[in-house]
Amino acid sequence: MKEIKAIIEAYNGLNHQTTKAALATVVRVEGSSYRRVGARMLVLDNGQWVGGISGGCLEGDALKRARLAIAKATPSLITYDTTEDDTYQIGVGLGCNGVIDVLFAPLQIDDKCNAVEMLKNCLDQPRQTHILLTIINLQGQLNGLRAGSVLAYAGSTSLTALGDDYLADALAQKIELLLRSGKSTPKVFVLADGRAIEIFIEILPPQINVILIGQQYDVAPLARVVKEMGWRATVVGNVLKITPKLLSLADAVVAPDELEALLIDGQTAIVLMSHDFKTDKYNLPRALKTTAPYVGMLGPRVRSENIFNELAAEGLPISETDMARIYAPAGLDIGALSPEEIALSIVSEIRAVFSNRDGSFLRLRPTSIHER
Repeated sequence: MKEIKAIIEAYNGLNHQTTKAALATVVRVEGSSYRRVGARMLVLDNGQWVGGISGGCLEGDALKRARLAIAKATPSLITYDTTEDDTYQIGVGLGCNGVIDVLFAPLQIDDKCNAVEMLKNCLDQPRQTHILLTIINLQGQLNGLRAGSVLAYAGSTSLTALGDDYLADALAQKIELLLRSGKSTPKVFVLADGRAIEIFIEILPPQINVILIGQQYDVAPLARVVKEMGWRATVVGNVLKITPKLLSLADAVVAPDELEALLIDGQTAIVLMSHDFKTDKYNLPRALKTTAPYVGMLGPRVRSENIFNELAAEGLPISETDMARIYAPAGLDIGALSPEEIALSIVSEIRAVFSNRDGSFLRLRPTSIHER
């Protein structure tokens, strides 16, 4: 999401009378790759760019491809194969051992459905899961759509723009399957006239929202790391006691009694960090009433266990399901000492939870880093 925001900011700042642009998007990855599907790079005809599609090894060639797409006003799909021994292949010898398809789409400024404009529409509705459908391969046109066209999926009726009922039905079924896994992928369909159409189905979940309940000095480092990740930081505390530094970092500041009024969904993490036993004990049941999949608590394990025991004694036992959402002590075991290191530990754990990973060493992972 951070990369998308940077691209949109750069795009909005362009003088469209003098500068043209194209968007490079990774739409397929086979094998190993530094970036995954959905990685983007905004390229300007003056040679500047924002974002990236690799670790730096493909950007030089991508710059040339994007500027060529701008000049021709035609999108192109380029395959980078780093598995081949061909010395003329871009990326050979890098050891990535993967195949990457990148769509280079020139951006027509007057087209309110160009790729960047569609991303802007998604950010205007930040707490929703959005599905974007990008045609990456098609000979000719389909109901006025062509390679590079982008559609927003908002239910099966939104697919009438395709003008092909069979395609719409097959596509809707595939989207529902992908929504369950949250994975983006390209998919080839066969049209009634025998032509093939390849569509990149992209699932864009809301940005992670981290709710920090507390106003002590260690909240600011955590908010800073959260913002560096491109996530949203919401601080729950007494605004009169919150430092100007923390105020500048937070996307929102709400009073403690307004916690229940916040929009909390499956992309929300809550961290209890008041450093007061009674306050955390009071806030834990409130946090567990939400759907947040991550509820972290600072402090040693014995402190958390005392909170659990006291709540149980008061008739508020924590169920096994809720206990699985509680991360106490919060953070991964990296030997963190300073507030900044503790912030890194907690943010890393949140990322692991939302990725359904255990946060262990990658060298111990028996399979590839990313699903293939």
